[in-house]
Amino acid sequence: MTQLVAVLGVGVVPTDAPVVTADDLGINRGDGVFDAARVVSDADGVRVDLLDEHLARFGRSHEKMAMAAPDLDAWRALVDEAVAAWDVPGEAVLKLIATRGLEHAPAAPGASFLTITASDTAPCPPLRVITLGTGRASDAFADAPWLLGGVKSLSYGVNVAVAREARRRGVDDVLFTTTDGYCLEGPRSGLLALVDGVYVTTPVEGTGILDSVTIGALRARLAEQGITMVDRLLTPDGLVGAEAAWLISAGRGVCDIVALDGKPLRTDAEASALLRGLAGF
Repeated sequence: MTQLVAVLGVGVVPTDAPVVTADDLGINRGDGVFDAARVVSDADGVRVDLLDEHLARFGRSHEKMAMAAPDLDAWRALVDEAVAAWDVPGEAVLKLIATRGLEHAPAAPGASFLTITASDTAPCPPLRVITLGTGRASDAFADAPWLLGGVKSLSYGVNVAVAREARRRGVDDVLFTTTDGYCLEGPRSGLLALVDGVYVTTPVEGTGILDSVTIGALRARLAEQGITMVDRLLTPDGLVGAEAAWLISAGRGVCDIVALDGKPLRTDAEASALLRGLAGF
């Protein structure tokens, strides 16, 4: 078994069971939300990292999309059932998916289901990264809630397109940039850098980036050790001059950026080990 599917209100179903109708707005319009968390299966059992935080962000995405609030207790129970049925060793990704409803029957409920999918890549790989522009300024989302900044939406076409562009250019990932010259985030990850001994991450307010659950957890765990993380916009040149930089996500972990637009970046093995340990990788 490399994937498991479970439907809210139903439970675990066969992986080839139909769970979305052709008229679903999630399929037709990308009108829905999701969230993704890391699943680890080892000698201690199966666990979902930071599940409460991912469920909370799932709820915030519903709110920002003006979707009905999810029953997070029901979702948590569904996750528990799915995890109990999952027996694949190693890393996997849990994805929660909810759509608004049916295009021609607005009162009908949308699809609500989850998947657990085994990971086929090792965690925390080094990354060669290129910058790609978003066509927007760093404060474009400040007064434009309709742009859905910070929403983990099913409208993922751009994220998939930039991954194709990265492959076409022979690199591993992409870092989005703004028209006024600042770094934002990756298509599936948040940005963290070590600059003059200070951990720096992209601010959420105004930029429209996703509030990274893993970076949030790292912020709290660093603070417990008396280490501060600050929110500040960085330029690509500033990133090249940093002591180290990482793209961080729940699924892939804490990944050293080893090159940006062909320029080598410094790495810090001690800082990377600290961050990976705090993030559970």
